[in-house]
Amino acid sequence: MSVPIRVLVCDDQVLIRTGLVTIIDAQPDLEIVGECGDGGAAVELAERLRPDVVVMDVRMPVLDGIEATRHLAGAGVEHPVKVLVVTTFNLDEYVYEALRAGASGFLLKDAPPARLLHGIRTVATGAALLDPDVTRQLVGRFASRIRPSQADPVDMPLTPRELQVLRLIADGLSNSEIAAALFISQETVKTFVSRILTKLGLRDRVQAVVHAYRHGLVT
Repeated sequence: MSVPIRVLVCDDQVLIRTGLVTIIDAQPDLEIVGECGDGGAAVELAERLRPDVVVMDVRMPVLDGIEATRHLAGAGVEHPVKVLVVTTFNLDEYVYEALRAGASGFLLKDAPPARLLHGIRTVATGAALLDPDVTRQLVGRFASRIRPSQADPVDMPLTPRELQVLRLIADGLSNSEIAAALFISQETVKTFVSRILTKLGLRDRVQAVVHAYRHGLVT
């Protein structure tokens, strides 16, 4: 029997938190290891319990979800924890900042339970950005807030094909969509994605999207 995915739920609204806990804990492959109502407690519990995934609300007392995410998964964190951000509004300006802070993906609170469960399992495997359409909407909405760096994309240690794949990732395309667009196999796409992340020192596709926008590869 496989080891269940260990989940910590953090939301300051008791009804929502209880609902999330009930849905998640009913799954045989998922296990609730803790719950809390503020970002400060989330950081303390996550560092102590080391869950596989933290389901994190954005707007909370003591420490908001963005800062809590930065503490758990941000740049320089030695042993990062995977964070799945949940939010009430799909145009919540804080969600993009949470992704920049190190979150592996985000989900709307009105999403059906099946999508929440799929999201947790997806993030637990190391994948990110749960839905290409959501990626396009989110990054497209807040791309203007990103200050592009002065680095010349030509100076990046990527081949022309890898740059092409990176641009498609930033456009929100899934591996299968990239494969279809470039007339290559999904396994080849996975190889390209792995090389891109390694060469640029990025953790996952979320960071790749932010990197592409910050370096002016996508407008």
